[in-house]
Amino acid sequence: MSIHKNQPKGLFLLFFVEMWERFSYYGMRAILVLYMINFLNFSTESAGQLYGWYTGLVYLTPLLGGYIADRYLGQRSCILIGGLLMALGEFSLAVPTLQFFYIGLGLLIAGNGFFKPNISTVVGSLYETNDPRRDGGFTIFYMGINIGAFFSPLVCGTLAQKVGWHWGFIAAGVGMVMGMAMYLWGQKAMLGDKCMLPARPRTGADKVDDKPLTHIEKQRIAVIFIMVFFAIFFWSAFEQAGSSLTLFADRETNLAINLFGHSWTMPSSYFQSLNPLFIVILAPFFSKMWIKMGEMGREPSTPVKFAAGLGMLSLGFVIMIAGAAVYQQSGPVSMLWLVGAYFFHTLGELCLSPVGLSLVTKLAPAKFGSLMMGTWFLSSFAANIVGGYFAGNYDAMNHTLFYMVPTATAAGAAILLLILTPHIKKWMHGVH
Repeated sequence: MSIHKNQPKGLFLLFFVEMWERFSYYGMRAILVLYMINFLNFSTESAGQLYGWYTGLVYLTPLLGGYIADRYLGQRSCILIGGLLMALGEFSLAVPTLQFFYIGLGLLIAGNGFFKPNISTVVGSLYETNDPRRDGGFTIFYMGINIGAFFSPLVCGTLAQKVGWHWGFIAAGVGMVMGMAMYLWGQKAMLGDKCMLPARPRTGADKVDDKPLTHIEKQRIAVIFIMVFFAIFFWSAFEQAGSSLTLFADRETNLAINLFGHSWTMPSSYFQSLNPLFIVILAPFFSKMWIKMGEMGREPSTPVKFAAGLGMLSLGFVIMIAGAAVYQQSGPVSMLWLVGAYFFHTLGELCLSPVGLSLVTKLAPAKFGSLMMGTWFLSSFAANIVGGYFAGNYDAMNHTLFYMVPTATAAGAAILLLILTPHIKKWMHGVH
């Protein structure tokens, strides 16, 4: 049976809304550092640090947005508020002044807080708890994310780098407006009254169990914190995609394409489309691979998958070390260096990101489920800030040495995690 058969009609509305929102976010992210350095005249250090704070806060505000939705406004209203704030943020960035630049970033951070945690909740509300269509539905939704993320650097990057920076941000804003227009047009007919009201406070018979945590629950929570610690190593290096890797593409990569006597210079922001493209191609393969290995009794445990993800990430940066060395010897390098790095980074992401979310849901006690999920996302907040500050050193360091740092930290974290895996598995108490 295909994954789209007999899915709720509301899923396809949310698919397109999320596709346009991710188009907006990733289109803006692809050009943000280049805009700060090439138009606003930020230093590489300042641009890297601000990029880190922006992408970090994008993962912090959803904690507040989810709380407001649950307690006061409901998810549906928060999605609309978030979308409108993000559209205003993109259009603010299109105004070529520093004041509007900071206003735009603030609006985007606030809007994302309202939008990000709540649209996934609405998708989940379309299904009963054990509905067999649920996994297929979320797979479709995830494809919407990656389709938007693939096309946005191509559209926004072309406009920004070939026509004018403000046109890139305007295109991202138009994408967000398209998503909100579809949401307003279809929400009543396709979603009914789902998630219109805030969650009911749990009282009386529905009150969450207040018993103290058992020894097993405490050890499982400890495992979550251990895996969050290792996730910081992964994401702080992975998020170089929007900063140091973009600068490598812009300054050290031969972007000229010659076909049939015609020459064209590819915008450096196009490389941001490689990760979502590889995800769309490789995600079905990974899904089938884990299932097949499970049937054979050979599926690796979650800590081993994490270590594999960190190892793949490290291999991607080994390629960047070689690419940087070639540049130092002979000037601008082939695009294939970055293509290879993004390929291995995507392999690492597919080993770590989906299984990390799944692990939290399996290990967290019911009364701390949301809190532990928030803790997982806080790892991305911390990692983006660390990664941003590290990227700020790009101009101050030899680039082969620069890429040795994430290579070593990811590889070292992978080795340490493999050493700790037997102890971690004991603390998981039967959870795979």
